[in-house]
Amino acid sequence: MPLPPLGGPVYRGGDLLPGWDLADHDEKSEQRFIERLASHDERAFNELVQAYEQRVYRLVLRMLGRRDEAEDMAQEVFVQVFKAIGTFRGDSKLGTWIYRIAVNLCKNRIKYLSRRHSSDEDELEPVAERTALDEKKSSAVGETSRPDQVVEGYQIEKIVQECMAGIDPDFREVLVLRDVEDLSYEELCEVTGLPDGTVKSRLHRARAMLKAAVEQRIGEKIR
Repeated sequence: MPLPPLGGPVYRGGDLLPGWDLADHDEKSEQRFIERLASHDERAFNELVQAYEQRVYRLVLRMLGRRDEAEDMAQEVFVQVFKAIGTFRGDSKLGTWIYRIAVNLCKNRIKYLSRRHSSDEDELEPVAERTALDEKKSSAVGETSRPDQVVEGYQIEKIVQECMAGIDPDFREVLVLRDVEDLSYEELCEVTGLPDGTVKSRLHRARAMLKAAVEQRIGEKIR
């Protein structure tokens, strides 16, 4: 059995949301946009949230594994972005910088919850489930999936989510950033502050951990 993909396109109302790095913007226009943010331009901040909110939510959900925590954390990410935008010097892409803030906040929250020995049951929301439904709705013509195959896909995705939530945050971090959000190795180094060799080593171990955990849960080898 192959391991299902961890990421996928994000839709709202059937339309694909803007790309993470606002690919249509060149460096000059992005710099102007950052200047608007630094001057606390409310419209610019609303544009930022609209473009990045789903990606930020998906990232923190994968990191924290709980929808209630992810909803609060996603809001906190933008609060911190708004507060700190004046310190952004453009040494990395704006999206990479936002990722760094999101990951650091999540890791701090994970430590806090660990100290509190939180016993709340994880409320995991498979991102792929929502994506699959949206894709199906947006398809004008296509074959109808067998119900048993659809259910099996959702069950496997849920298992992957649960297993990922059990991986050490330092390893989960690189797994989510690379295999879910498709960041380059250069961007991974910028977000994590780790050298290239360490990033690749952690990613290799994280993938092995996830594969082993999923295999144990389903009682079957995956390719």
